[in-house]
Amino acid sequence: MKHVVGGGIAGLAAAYRLKQQGHDVRVFEAADQLGGLAATYETPGDRIEAFYHHLSKSEETIVDLAEELGVDDRLEWLVGKNAYYVDGVVHPLDTPWEILAYPHLSLYDKFRLGMLTLGVDLREFPPRFDSYESLAAYEDVPIREFIVDHATEGVYENFFEPLLDAKFGSRKEDVSAAWLLGRIKFRGERDLLRGEVLGYFDGGFAPFVDALVDAVGRENITTGARVTDLGLADGAVSTLTVEHEGESTTHDTEGVVVAAMPNVLESLCGYECDIDFQGAVCAVVTMDRSLTDTYWLNIAHDAPFGALIEHTNFVPPDRYGGQHLLYVASYIQSYDEELWQSTDEEIREQWLTHLEEMFPDFSRDSVTQFRIARNPRAAPVYERGYLEKVVPYDLGAVADGLYYAGMASQAQYPERSLNGGIVAGFECADRIDARASESTPEESRAVADGSGEE
Repeated sequence: MKHVVGGGIAGLAAAYRLKQQGHDVRVFEAADQLGGLAATYETPGDRIEAFYHHLSKSEETIVDLAEELGVDDRLEWLVGKNAYYVDGVVHPLDTPWEILAYPHLSLYDKFRLGMLTLGVDLREFPPRFDSYESLAAYEDVPIREFIVDHATEGVYENFFEPLLDAKFGSRKEDVSAAWLLGRIKFRGERDLLRGEVLGYFDGGFAPFVDALVDAVGRENITTGARVTDLGLADGAVSTLTVEHEGESTTHDTEGVVVAAMPNVLESLCGYECDIDFQGAVCAVVTMDRSLTDTYWLNIAHDAPFGALIEHTNFVPPDRYGGQHLLYVASYIQSYDEELWQSTDEEIREQWLTHLEEMFPDFSRDSVTQFRIARNPRAAPVYERGYLEKVVPYDLGAVADGLYYAGMASQAQYPERSLNGGIVAGFECADRIDARASESTPEESRAVADGSGEE
């Protein structure tokens, strides 16, 4: 029996792959709901994720898995409109003419920004088209230094710096240029006449998670079950201990995939991960009318949140019983920050007050529900030297038969994603399967001399 610690996307993907390879597998999830960051809320129609999600065209593994699970017909590629809120004005930034009309960058700034996003290095003549192919080459380059050198000071100060403030806060100076280049490559393709093309399932990500759970077998998954200990024998993982419904049980195991945050891994086996994580506070605001006509609104403004993502400007509100759904999101770099210490009611009051200040036509009377989710480790801080800190898939150096598929894995670089979780889960499962398929020396000799034949 193989075991998976964590019932998020990575854990379910690892269990699915192992089951497809013919292994018996059991998943233990500490929370009451599966899916991790893809967990959902109820609405009068489709369920809605507690934390915003969509797919980029570069995320191919999850698309292939959706096809295997028979839910690929539910995957839709929709246009998500982007804009920038600056000085009280929403500036659309999707089409070439909207970008040209943006008043906070010079024409030269826009040209250099455009070339950077297209992967064209203008620092030499003739321009180079291969400068950004290796992310590792920029792993130790400060992000500000890179932008100023490869674009302009104006591009950094008037475009990227507010985004970095919202994303990384006090840690922005620590972030590497490799993260920025990876994010540019990661983002989806663009329709020049409309905007960015992004993926979303009809019914949300819940049908995809449900199909994955069904493929693993609901009888093989236990929620509300916290793994508290791993037992070793002769340097290999031999048992795991689980607390469930007030009882503690110990299970023999032939291999364990830890598909959880690295603090869980450390508590189980002592492996220390040096990656820093940032927390997130995300509200789903239910309204009876739309706030803007934009899907993703970046905020260059002294606001207590970093972005406004109006989901029902991406997916029609009639799928949610006519409700308009808005994500209001902010990252935190320290648990001492006021936002993390605030109650849900205090956050609701502060954020709605600020929305009313930013949008004079908005009234909190239109808000019918305000649901807040918090995650203490929502995303890594992609600081310089990050690749040296990733946790390997195979942790045989700690204990034979121990594997890691959590957010500190290689697959979640240079940007975290559901696709990365699936890749990490598959990578661990494939290593377990390869190990199980290896012949022992005795078996190999028996086959060689014919004594192993019937």
